[in-house]
Amino acid sequence: MKSTSTRQIPVLYSTLLTLLALLLLASVSLNAQEDDDDFFIFDEEEDDSPAMADPLENINRISFAINDKLYRGLLKPIAKGLRIFPIPVRNSGANFMNNLGTPVSAINALLQFDLPNTGTEISRFVINSTLGILGFFDPATDLGIIRDNEDLGQTLGSYGLGHGFYMVIPFWGPSSLRDFTGRLGNAAMNPVRREIGNDEFLALYLLNAEIALSLDQDTYESFYDSALDPYIFFRNAYMQSRAGQVDN
Repeated sequence: MKSTSTRQIPVLYSTLLTLLALLLLASVSLNAQEDDDDFFIFDEEEDDSPAMADPLENINRISFAINDKLYRGLLKPIAKGLRIFPIPVRNSGANFMNNLGTPVSAINALLQFDLPNTGTEISRFVINSTLGILGFFDPATDLGIIRDNEDLGQTLGSYGLGHGFYMVIPFWGPSSLRDFTGRLGNAAMNPVRREIGNDEFLALYLLNAEIALSLDQDTYESFYDSALDPYIFFRNAYMQSRAGQVDN
């Protein structure tokens, strides 16, 4: 019979990987702009973003400060280390990871009854997985089949479900009750995760996040350092971004 301590080793290992994944999500959530070029374009003084309750602001500000320290002290230095690899190599890694997430996007497009985008995502997955050599290259975009990237938070929003309230999750980043639930659902429905297991999936997720940061040109630092109130700035930016993604 295995000892209790022996049985706990896989659990501890999985917990560590989960923690690291959440750490990286904090930075990715704040920096990723590839799906919304207008993420940061708004007047900080005039909040035209859709209303979202923020009853946890005091707690959220503490989480925001913690995430900022983790980003600057741990996540970005690791990402800078990846810059020893040429940009085309890192782009291929990003393409591969994006391709793995395409089935989730297709499922969510279908749940929204968006048949054209469902077809787009399926086509991208087939083309990039074959002609693109397992997704390391992106010939679908060259053919004019542009990535749509739907998620469960957007799907729930398309059915009229509101955000609930704003959250800054420690080791994760800005979110809302709806979108946090949606992220968990995305992971659960991802067929890649079911095939390779939780540990391997989280390891890939970590790598994807660091590659994305390595390709970023210090966007987060630039806006953080110039904002009158960085917490308000990124809260408004998040609200605007998610509203635009749900409406598109």
